[in-house]
Amino acid sequence: MRPRIVIVAVAAVLGSVAGCGGDGGGSRVPAPSASQRIAVTSTAFAQGGTVPRRYTCDGEGVSPPLAFAGVPANAAELVVLLEDPDAPNGTFTHWLMWGVPPHDTRLTAGSALRGATEGRNGFKKIGYGGPCPPQGAEPHHYVFSVYATDQKLALATDASPDDVRHALTGHTLASGTLTGRYGR
Repeated sequence: MRPRIVIVAVAAVLGSVAGCGGDGGGSRVPAPSASQRIAVTSTAFAQGGTVPRRYTCDGEGVSPPLAFAGVPANAAELVVLLEDPDAPNGTFTHWLMWGVPPHDTRLTAGSALRGATEGRNGFKKIGYGGPCPPQGAEPHHYVFSVYATDQKLALATDASPDDVRHALTGHTLASGTLTGRYGR
């Protein structure tokens, strides 16, 4: 009888853990997978390093410089997504950009690319919104994801991150991430 109680208790705990995180209750399209990797780097911070104040809500709030290596030659476009998975109400989008020409493998700080479309971020504004975790919270992780597609994505200008992920499904040639941290 005791083993059955333990199994039920373990199942209940696992079920509650599986429900943690996410976007605070709404559905979320999983990130697309790709067999090839894109190396995403920045001259402003290293993988796992601190995002400098200049690129946050406490500074100029401009996008950091980024570089991509390993973009497939046959890529049609690149997609850039910046998210904070540690946000109190679920993953928060700070930047959403698609239609980036695949030969543009370096983005300068605060750059706006010709031909690219910037979507609405979690601040309800178009473009980049710098890291801005709650005062006194542990530093949050900010994940810059880059995807190379095999075709141009047909997206509305008000596309959500889930819309972009859905459009990427089955069309992602390569992907990569760079994670920075920031606390206030």
